[in-house]
Amino acid sequence: MTTTGGRLPMGERLPTLEDVARIAGVSRATASRVINGIRNVDPQLHELVWEAVGRTGYVPNRLARSLVTRRTGTIALVVSDSESHDDDPFMGRFFADPYFGRVVGGLMSVLRTAGIQLALQIVGTEDQRTRLVGDLRHGQADGVVVLSLPAHDPLPRKLTDAGVPAVMIGRPGDPVPINYVDLANDTGAALAADHLTARGCRRVAMIAGPADVPASSDRIAGFRRSMARHGHAWVPLVPGNFTRESGEAAMRTLLADQPEIDGVFVANDLMALGALAALREAGRAVPADVAVVGFDDSSAATAAEPALTTIRHPLEDMAAEAARLLMTRIDDPGMRVSSVIYEPSLVLRRSA
Repeated sequence: MTTTGGRLPMGERLPTLEDVARIAGVSRATASRVINGIRNVDPQLHELVWEAVGRTGYVPNRLARSLVTRRTGTIALVVSDSESHDDDPFMGRFFADPYFGRVVGGLMSVLRTAGIQLALQIVGTEDQRTRLVGDLRHGQADGVVVLSLPAHDPLPRKLTDAGVPAVMIGRPGDPVPINYVDLANDTGAALAADHLTARGCRRVAMIAGPADVPASSDRIAGFRRSMARHGHAWVPLVPGNFTRESGEAAMRTLLADQPEIDGVFVANDLMALGALAALREAGRAVPADVAVVGFDDSSAATAAEPALTTIRHPLEDMAAEAARLLMTRIDDPGMRVSSVIYEPSLVLRRSA
């Protein structure tokens, strides 16, 4: 039999764990520990074993593996959304919004290396949440990374009450003993305020997300607080829902109600794209007439015309940290509930 793809010939039989151990020069037990994701193994041996897996073409028996470890080798990414139903357009939004793709990319950068699969679950009703928690309690996945979109979402509490290992990206809207990774959103909004006032903007407004969503409320509070420090006691604000269309509509409202505005902070880059379109439509030059600062530093910021000055939201890094935190939680269910907060930064481009 000829060798393909650099794999060693094994005759007509399938490669075994013993073959992997022999090629790696380790014991069968060590090879098993590496492949089963037990992480207290010397990193050099870890590398040797996975190199041997590639050379032999060995495919782990997931069923046998789960029987030994009592784990599925799967982590669920659960998007909890108050508006997600079977016929809802949320799935289109999921694939169109750079936010979600960046989260998936960050998670996979860690999970792929550990040989762990990622399963997507979207729940939008109480029945769906209850069913999901029941499935997780019965071993459908080893743990959950949660993206919670509603302001007062019952899912984080349901997960912790059921003892399901879980980590949130973004802090929970209600006090819940759950691990989470978040951004200092108020600090990011303050950076936007500082930049707009430093440019000399005198009539500044904000396009916000829904005020009852934690990240959005933090951005509103941070922006208003910093603007007040700069002597602006009142900032006109129009809410959107983080979509391009809502940003365009909000900008039209601001231009009608506050025609003299010369600076605007938009609470995410997608809404900022819509705001730029509305400004073009109104004949307002950016940044000469109105300076625009977004939030996220997503692909939408570089696709904008002009390119968008924005607040860097390191989502990929945050998602990777959420994956690591969850894997630690799975290994040690008694670990202290913890949070990791990332710091934002201002990214200067041409819109402000």
